Amino acid sequence: MPPTDRTHAGPGPASNEPAVPEPSFAERARTLLHLGRIGSLSTLSRKQPGFPFGSVMPYGLDDRGRPIFLISTMATHTQNLQADPRASLLVTQPDSGDPLGASRVTLLGNVGLVAEPERPEARRLYLERYANSKYWVDFEDFSFYGLDPVDVYYVGGFGVMGWVPASEYERGRPDPLADAAAGIIRHVNADHSDTLILLARVLGGIESQEAAMTSVDRLGFHLRLTTAEGMRGVRIAFLREVATPAETRSVLIEMANRARQGQHG
Repeated sequence: MPPTDRTHAGPGPASNEPAVPEPSFAERARTLLHLGRIGSLSTLSRKQPGFPFGSVMPYGLDDRGRPIFLISTMATHTQNLQADPRASLLVTQPDSGDPLGASRVTLLGNVGLVAEPERPEARRLYLERYANSKYWVDFEDFSFYGLDPVDVYYVGGFGVMGWVPASEYERGRPDPLADAAAGIIRHVNADHSDTLILLARVLGGIESQEAAMTSVDRLGFHLRLTTAEGMRGVRIAFLREVATPAETRSVLIEMANRARQGQHG
């Protein structure tokens, strides 16, 4: 079985149950890069040939998912790239309390100067994320560089991992709920925990004492459940694809109403 098929969560074997629809690894990688602001750039050291040299690296993101860097010729990582363009950028899920259980993505590729016709757009994208860079963006030693991916490796947590071809990554798009997901999760967990327990029971087939939404996307959401046997996770599919917080709220209400009717039907 190829690594991209290994998408189940948890340490045990994959379930024989039909898979609940989820965004592809390409979409999830694009979403993570969209949400992230800073990654770890590894270049090949000139001083110690063959050794990776790690740098904290803010980045912008163009419409192809290509990270854009504003870096100085005086920086060691820039000098490394001028000698050998091969590099990788690691981006991790922001604000995660469990680093090993969190999502992360590594882009492997070649880093080079952004072409002249593309520089105005690169500048706009970068300044949009880092307004303070306006103070040094025009210094002579600073230039915009882009990482062109040749391969992508995505990890979505324990047991969820796989390689994503660069072409699939480029065609992928960030999830439409990406910017709103944190607020949706906070609201649902704070005000509707009983509904989550109900949905886990009726739609996930799991009895639990506590339930918390841990992620949400256009196709569904994940729950972390406290059960008599310990902690468990389950994914619940939406009744239909959503694209906005309002649509998410509407479909969750509809699912909860159906679940209550099913209980008492």
